[in-house]
Amino acid sequence: MKARAALLWEQPGKWQVMDVDLDEPGPDEVLVEMVATGLCHSDDHMAVGDVPLPHLPYCGGHEGSGIVRQVGPGVRTLKAGDHIVTSFVPSCGACRWCAGGLQNLCDNGARILTGAQLDGTFRMRADGKDVATMSMLGTFADRQVFDEQSCIKVREDVALDVACLVACGVPTGWGSAVHAGEVGVGDTVIVIGVGGVGINAVQGARYAGARHVIAVDPVAFKREKALELGATEAFESIAEAADFGRGVTNGQGADTAIVTVGVIEGQNIADGFNAVRKAGTVVVTSMGSPLTTGVPVNLFEISMFQKRIQGALYGMGSPRESVPRLLDLYADGLLKLDELVTRRYRLDEVNEAYADMHAGRNIRGVIDFRH
Repeated sequence: MKARAALLWEQPGKWQVMDVDLDEPGPDEVLVEMVATGLCHSDDHMAVGDVPLPHLPYCGGHEGSGIVRQVGPGVRTLKAGDHIVTSFVPSCGACRWCAGGLQNLCDNGARILTGAQLDGTFRMRADGKDVATMSMLGTFADRQVFDEQSCIKVREDVALDVACLVACGVPTGWGSAVHAGEVGVGDTVIVIGVGGVGINAVQGARYAGARHVIAVDPVAFKREKALELGATEAFESIAEAADFGRGVTNGQGADTAIVTVGVIEGQNIADGFNAVRKAGTVVVTSMGSPLTTGVPVNLFEISMFQKRIQGALYGMGSPRESVPRLLDLYADGLLKLDELVTRRYRLDEVNEAYADMHAGRNIRGVIDFRH
């Protein structure tokens, strides 16, 4: 069958929207008509070359939602007509990590940068060449074939053009505060970078009962949105935020600092480390280059002050638990999703959307395939 998709043909490069060939769903796979996909910074890392790709051409996108239109042999949990949200880690449910409630660390995660499906083959072709997909998904396409393990069935009374946000940005940010940061009632929390992920760390920290949720971002628009969505204070620099955090904690420092900048450097982690109190936690959520190493932290403080640096993938939550729960919170008015969407774009506008992201004009852009 035919589909229309945004592909990357070189690194660095621009997304090229074109017609592609798509296979029918095979065993344990489903064909999904895409309704929407969020424009996450992680996909842009591929376009600018922050993360080397093993295979080109490449279909981006991993924050998707849609409707199942066809199921292949052996599919047990989905049927035609079901609404789904994608999972960028295809959780098997049987490995050590899944069995221990850590679906975000499923052994299948080792394959998500290969560009191929679980069986090592491809479902999409362009100009006669196999097309790799982001995280075994490739949601920058108006229809796509996914493994059943990459799909989470969701309630049908939530609009899919906002439900797509709980595929990545929302649970990653929310969980960075609630799970990884273990934010508690009365805490002081600093969120460094309040884009599509950080803004949800703000929401999560506020929901968990933090007294001070301090947002840090050089872009005024993002600071304003953070204050609308739960931040109690907002500053342009981490230096100002750290000073304020010490000022409201008798000089001790914040309980938790969450690093959610767009492109992380070791200094960002060091800034969070210097801003937290004894036994405080620095949550590192931002994705960096696998070729970059080094964090300039004080080695005396890390042991003698008992500080903790905690990495967080998918907010340290399990996709099949987090996605339905967050949509329930949204339905109950306890989580804001509509307010996260700054603008909706057509697929043909994907490069414009990322230009807006780089310019600081978006909290989250969404491609709406219905337009």
